[in-house]
Amino acid sequence: MTQYDAIVIGTGQAGPALAVRLTEAGFWVAIIERHLFYGTCVNTGCIPTKTMIASAKAAHLARRAADYGVDINGTVQVDMKRVKERKDAIVGTANDQIPEWMKEISNMTVYKGHARFEDPHTVRVGNDRLSAEKIFINVGARAIVPPLPGLAEVDYMTNSDMMAVDFLPDHLVIVGGSYVGLEFAQMYRRFGSKVTVIEKASRLIGREDEDISDAIREILEGEGVNVRLNAACVGLRKEKDGIAVHLDCKTGTPEVTGSHLLIAVGRRPNTDDLGCEHAGLDLDDRGYIVVDDQLRTSVDGIWALGDCNGKGAFTHTAYNDSEIVAANLLDDDPRRVSDRILTYALYTDPPLGRVGMTESQVRQSGRRALMGKRPMTKVNRAKAKGDTRGFMKVIVDAETEKILGAAILGVGGDEAVHQITDAMYAGASYKVIQRAVHIHPTVSELIPTVMGQLEPLE
Repeated sequence: MTQYDAIVIGTGQAGPALAVRLTEAGFWVAIIERHLFYGTCVNTGCIPTKTMIASAKAAHLARRAADYGVDINGTVQVDMKRVKERKDAIVGTANDQIPEWMKEISNMTVYKGHARFEDPHTVRVGNDRLSAEKIFINVGARAIVPPLPGLAEVDYMTNSDMMAVDFLPDHLVIVGGSYVGLEFAQMYRRFGSKVTVIEKASRLIGREDEDISDAIREILEGEGVNVRLNAACVGLRKEKDGIAVHLDCKTGTPEVTGSHLLIAVGRRPNTDDLGCEHAGLDLDDRGYIVVDDQLRTSVDGIWALGDCNGKGAFTHTAYNDSEIVAANLLDDDPRRVSDRILTYALYTDPPLGRVGMTESQVRQSGRRALMGKRPMTKVNRAKAKGDTRGFMKVIVDAETEKILGAAILGVGGDEAVHQITDAMYAGASYKVIQRAVHIHPTVSELIPTVMGQLEPLE
């Protein structure tokens, strides 16, 4: 048994940052990673997928070169091996540096292996038994693989498996019409694949407002992606030339045959093989570790951070978890998860930037509200860039004048939304932004215009 002051299980976005803070405070820390350092974001999520999205956009713009007055002789060719090499180089640089960096930190020991609880203060990693009064869990999540009939008999991929693809699928069928599935759908369509998205619900990305779902569907269909809504995948069958997907649907063909299959129906926490029962940790019905507003679990001395606690499914929320724990534990600063304002992006092109409440949530709350909305066709920067798809909308509390939420679907939406995020954290009246003078021509300069045209939300 090796005694430590603290044990950090997992090296996602929260684990290493917190471990460093602990060592700086004088803690002797053990940090454990069973597979890839820095988790989903660096290895199979944010960084590699956005790198590939950039390659796909380059191909898309090359095909549209004539729209900008640029002539390209011949057809645009995408070399998928080089696309993958570029992605691997960017991911590899980050992943190679991280474990070496952590090994150089004084008061920190890095263990490579699978950690399992033996009791609330003891963790086994291979032949090593580690003990600490404080344990921090940052084990992340993985793709859900549903028990679909026939799935075991066919080849399929998850988002992680897609990172190994160095060829162009002839026809990529994607089961799941939410964030991960849609980014891959547009990406591979731009690379040159035929793409079909199968979604059992009546619209894509159901957590968003209907106008956003509809606009994103129009964007994807406009680029040639086949979207099947109200179509539940009820069975799979291996064919000579690919995979047949049988659908329960009221319209369209009851079967779609593709060359390759991507399952993108959500994610589940990596808690089922952690030995949570030996530590006495409470899990919810989906397997997430139950935590309070300061990320403490049901067991004294154990915290859960990142995707495994169900409080956020993003890199930025995981990192913020590490800040919350460090502030409470080391800085006598009582920060809370409930202080956080939900904000995120969907990285289709153009992207969606979202913050706060949706229009639907505001309506359901029953509060008096104002809303402003403007199509990107009226944004000069979008016109200049040659992409006027999408719109922006902002919702404000009619009594307090505080911003309740916003959505910017369009060129630069993932960046422009941050000025609204900052105003919401400041608790400022929407008039602060409305009266601000922004640079012309930008996407951001139209946000004050939208706020100057607010109307009652009926």
